[in-house]
Amino acid sequence: MEILSKEVRADQAVLADLITPGAKVLDIGCGDGTLLKHLEMTKLVDARGIELSQKGVNECVALGLSVIQGDADTDLVDYPDNAFDFVILSQTLQATFRPREVVEQMLRIGPRAVVSFPNFAHWRVRLALGLGGRMPVTRQLPHSWYNTPNIHFFTIRDFVDLCQELQITIEQSLALDRHGRKISFRGPWWIWNLFGAQAVFLLRR
Repeated sequence: MEILSKEVRADQAVLADLITPGAKVLDIGCGDGTLLKHLEMTKLVDARGIELSQKGVNECVALGLSVIQGDADTDLVDYPDNAFDFVILSQTLQATFRPREVVEQMLRIGPRAVVSFPNFAHWRVRLALGLGGRMPVTRQLPHSWYNTPNIHFFTIRDFVDLCQELQITIEQSLALDRHGRKISFRGPWWIWNLFGAQAVFLLRR
């Protein structure tokens, strides 16, 4: 009997649409394996993962997934060049110590990378800081300042600037509102930066 995982988040569903069926995929920081299992079942991918927490690894193994325990900041160097078709980092980049190096390693390990992250420039976050004078707690940033796993807070504009600095091509990009719905208008980046609660980017070298 096929083991089912939990329902995927809105950003994970959008991310999954960017993955080619049958591809070889590495999910960095794969958590409980929900996204990997979804990709394995719906896209028939060769699914592999790396997860920092032993609890997460155990949950992935219980789903029948091939996942090892490892740290995105230190262990990606052990993977050979172009070992995967897609390398995924879902809602994890902000929790790494060296996000720039992590993105570079992703695009060394595979020709395409998919990254999703919360946008710290969303208008609700700005309002909480500007009027409330406190670090915001939102659906996308649910932790208080003293127990958040996030290390680097950044914006959609910051990430676009990083891609330009590293000469990375943005093949596709989407912004989602706080309910996980795609923002239909494109316009200049500042619009996404203001109204996008989170973003998903498909990158290539």
